[in-house]
Amino acid sequence: MDRRPGLSARLKLTLSYAGFLAVAGALLLAVVWVFILRYVPDKDQGLLGISPNRYLLVHTFAPAAAVAMAFLLVFGLVGGWLLAGRMLAPLTRITAAARLAGTGSLSHRIRMEGRRDEFRELADAFDAMLEQLESHVAEQRRFAANASHELRTPLAVTQTLLDVARKDPARDREELLDRLQAVNTRAIALTEALLLLSRSDRGGFAREAVDLSLVAEEAAEALLPLAERRGISLDVTGTATRTSGSAELLLRMTTNLVQNAIVHNLPSGECGTVTVHTATEGDTSVLRVENTGRPVPPSLIPTLTEPFQRGTERVRHADEHAGVGLGLAIVQSIVRAHGGRLSLVSRPGGGLVVTVRFSSGS
Repeated sequence: MDRRPGLSARLKLTLSYAGFLAVAGALLLAVVWVFILRYVPDKDQGLLGISPNRYLLVHTFAPAAAVAMAFLLVFGLVGGWLLAGRMLAPLTRITAAARLAGTGSLSHRIRMEGRRDEFRELADAFDAMLEQLESHVAEQRRFAANASHELRTPLAVTQTLLDVARKDPARDREELLDRLQAVNTRAIALTEALLLLSRSDRGGFAREAVDLSLVAEEAAEALLPLAERRGISLDVTGTATRTSGSAELLLRMTTNLVQNAIVHNLPSGECGTVTVHTATEGDTSVLRVENTGRPVPPSLIPTLTEPFQRGTERVRHADEHAGVGLGLAIVQSIVRAHGGRLSLVSRPGGGLVVTVRFSSGS
């Protein structure tokens, strides 16, 4: 933004200090005149014939007062300039860091030393903001790179299938069409997931009263056939749990959690379980999804909500329900857009416990 040049903050403070000293000196002179000099007799012989009169005192005092005023003014200007420079030095460092950040360098930190004051609090807040921005930009870059790779894969597979069909006209068309349909379905699912992730990140949705217990039942009912095919017991427990938000997004969040719990569970025949529980704790609405499965390494937990992190160390099944690596990333985005909290904890016996907390709706 273009602005007209003006006085610097340092010069303004310097003039303020000098002006304050000048006013203080003038008031001191006025006090001397009002309470001392005006009571001195203005006679030729002076007070009792031995003290100087008012005329002599004024003419003696006036030059000294002028010199003192000039000294105060110069002292105020010089001292104010030095003091203002020292006081504004932290602000200069913050401005330099802001300009570096404006050029795209987010790795710079101010790290201002010394005891806490207003400038150091500002510097610490600015450092925290830069850290968050750097993390967010790095996450967006990783997301863009991963999304490009994931979107390119089905296109490359489609191109390969078409090239094979062109070179081998006698190849079974039905098999080719089935594979093309599977690849296309996966590409559509990935695109829809990306669009949903973008929509939930923006937070532009209408809020309404939502009962999480009904949402959990609807998600479980839709995924019950998948659980039965895998031999997994799917249970929904709890009471009515109300919150405020988008019913569509909250249903997608719950569906992703339940599907993730089914897919990353014990192999068929080992009696895996998935439990969805809703409850109200004070003014907080809680949705908890717990599933059995192989032990999840603690080092893997923080990465599960990152886009395209499919949990390669977890047990999974390579079929149409394996997902595109955005399930928990979408859950995290929806929870954040609703002002909630998401926590993932490994179960002692293996598996995962995912807990979502929202503020209770009216």
